[in-house]
Amino acid sequence: MTNLSSEELGEIYAFAIDLGRRAGKMLLDAVELRIDGMGEDLLSEKDNAVDIVTQTDEDVESFVKSEIRRRYPSHVFLGEETYAKGQSRDYLINEEPTWCVDPLDGTVNYTHIFSQFCVSIGFIVNHQPVIGVIYAPFQNQLFSSCTGRGAWLNEKRKLPLIQKPSIPPMPPNAPNKCIFSCEWGKDRRDTPDGNMHRKVESFLNMAAEVGGRDGKGGMVHGVRSLGSATLDLAYVAMGAFDIWWEGGCWEWDVAAGIAILQEAGGLVTTANPPPDPETVQIEDVRLGSRLYLAIRPAGPSGTETGREGQERTVREVWRRVRHLDYSRLGA
Repeated sequence: MTNLSSEELGEIYAFAIDLGRRAGKMLLDAVELRIDGMGEDLLSEKDNAVDIVTQTDEDVESFVKSEIRRRYPSHVFLGEETYAKGQSRDYLINEEPTWCVDPLDGTVNYTHIFSQFCVSIGFIVNHQPVIGVIYAPFQNQLFSSCTGRGAWLNEKRKLPLIQKPSIPPMPPNAPNKCIFSCEWGKDRRDTPDGNMHRKVESFLNMAAEVGGRDGKGGMVHGVRSLGSATLDLAYVAMGAFDIWWEGGCWEWDVAAGIAILQEAGGLVTTANPPPDPETVQIEDVRLGSRLYLAIRPAGPSGTETGREGQERTVREVWRRVRHLDYSRLGA
């Protein structure tokens, strides 16, 4: 089954929202037990000290998986924890209807009781994320979308949040006057010219004064790291972040966020600058590439369409960031 009717998609969307809320309540209940001194979450490391998993990750994934299989037994399920235990680095999504789930995105935040953590549920058909549900229970923020039905915050406010009189265009000198979102990531190897060093150089380029860094200074308004790729994308869809640039994410980190951002009118392409960034055709990102650059929804200005403003911003970011090396086999 690869083709779904509008009615079927609507039913799946409603199920995903309800499932996201119930899974999020499990996260919140576990946090409240810890705050009250009545519970201690078992924690173990995967690849390194910042790549961790808790018992709550596994419990929530088990719950979500069982609920999906009970309701949609023919659908494929791909979850972070079951994928990690399988030790496969292959791209496992095909044309079949697939649930791509991160039961707890922002695990490090969760262990420190920092509010930016969530459950992320993406539904994919023919390699395209068509439904996204992200629920951050500590703030009671539910981001959701379904192809053709819009993107929403708490099912009431349409994304992006600023829509009247129109969605703002991208700043004329972007990335100047933009909020730039990025993450340090899990690759912390102190290797000269490795991913971490290239990221830091890129952060400096984006933040430095205009004209600084040999002309690469972007002087963005601010640099933000939420500690959750899923929520980074939700905040870009909301319009709170203008730009998100990252490498190293897996499918479950981004599937729901990409669905929401694209439905809101945002653009998602590759993080790595191509050899000819000024002339190359900007294409939508390939799910599973592990390299992502996202631009918020943008309205037209007096000189360009919203898409043109987004693409101009993409090229300006590419001018300032380094090439990252994240393969399917890498960390």
